[in-house]
Amino acid sequence: MQENKRQRLLSEFVEEMVNKRAQIRIFFPLCGKAVDMKWLADMGHSIVGVDVSEIGLKEFFEEQNISYVEETLPQIPGAKVFKSTSGNISLYCCNIYDLSSSIIGKFSGIWDRGAMVAINPQERERYAKLILTLMENDCRYLLVTCAYNPKLFRGPPFYVSDATRESLLGPTCNVTFLKTIDSFTDTQKNWGLDYYEDNIYLVTFKSSS
Repeated sequence: MQENKRQRLLSEFVEEMVNKRAQIRIFFPLCGKAVDMKWLADMGHSIVGVDVSEIGLKEFFEEQNISYVEETLPQIPGAKVFKSTSGNISLYCCNIYDLSSSIIGKFSGIWDRGAMVAINPQERERYAKLILTLMENDCRYLLVTCAYNPKLFRGPPFYVSDATRESLLGPTCNVTFLKTIDSFTDTQKNWGLDYYEDNIYLVTFKSSS
């Protein structure tokens, strides 16, 4: 579940995603109760998130003091959507693969920290294909992956190699490296690792020309 404090990399690179655009739609895959959703909604953007944890989604609204309503989703048996009464935050409680652009639309921004790295490696291609179908032509997708010695730790979070990232996104997208930060803490040390870094990339569709 994403953390309850604002993400340093998003704070630093939010303009790479927003790109001076007002009131864009932003997608948070595997959102948990990320406080960044409220931060971006307060800027005037429309936020859509998805997670399987109903508890986490409800806690987001309660902890951020946002009133919300709960609705069922007729397109997905057993699924629910929690919507802020202001209408600019919609969080879907379901399997991410049950969603499609026909249900949630497409997005001009995506913040992916803790989603691609949480996906079982055997499902990465399926995940990437879904994300690509949710991107508007002008979408600016911020992707955070982690780097460590995969011989020492199997994940999750899972190591995503440069070659894997390129095979998933490279054929249709430009993937621009933005920054590496040292995220090594006692947690990663206890996993048996000797280093742990977060890398952030900007992903955009290649020009059709």
